[in-house]
Parts: sequence; C-alpha cells; structure tokens
Amino acid sequence: MTIELPRAIAAYFAADKRSDADEVSRCFIETAFVKDEGNTYLGRDEIRTWKSGASNKYQYTVEPFGLARDGQRTVVTSHLTGNFPGSPVDLRYFFVLSGDLIAELEIKI
Repeated sequence: MTIELPRAIAAYFAADKRSDADEVSRCFIETAFVKDEGNTYLGRDEIRTWKSGASNKYQYTVEPFGLARDGQRTVVTSHLTGNFPGSPVDLRYFFVLSGDLIAELEIKI
C-alpha cells in the first residue's frame, strides 16, 4: 500500500533510507527533539549524532504503511527490518510538524 506522507516526513524517511544523518537532522527545526528507546535528543546536533549512531550500528530498512492523526501529531506506522534485536518490528512514529520541518518525533513500539 502506498501512502502519501507530508513533505517533511517524506524527507525524513528518504534521508534515513540513505543513512544520511546530516540530511536527517536538516528535516528538523533547530530546537526540535527526538524521543527514541528511552532517550531524548535535543537540537539538530544531538539528532544528527543519534541518527549517525543508529545507522552505523545497524543496517535496516523502514517501510511506512499507515498514516493517522492523533491531535496535533501525525502518526506513521512503519515496518522496520534489519540486523537489530527484535527484528522485524512495527513502529509508530509520532511527528509534530512546524511548517515544512519536524518539531518533535517520538518513536514507539
């Protein structure tokens, strides 16, 4: 199933697919934060470091297949497969957008 993602979210997944941590960080506003695996990453520099670490530690693919709204958040459900413990898994990505950029991202099982 093909879903049409908002521009900022599509850019995030495209940059992640290329394992480009710099490009991923540019999808966010300067003061954005990401919550993932019990950690919070604040600002583009920490987001870049988070994404670079994940991309270097594991090889994975992410396939978004669901799109919903939860108040102010856009929820993308994705199938994640790779060489990490628990693979494969479906994750929910909770995005808060600010114009054409991401202000917040929380990733949950």
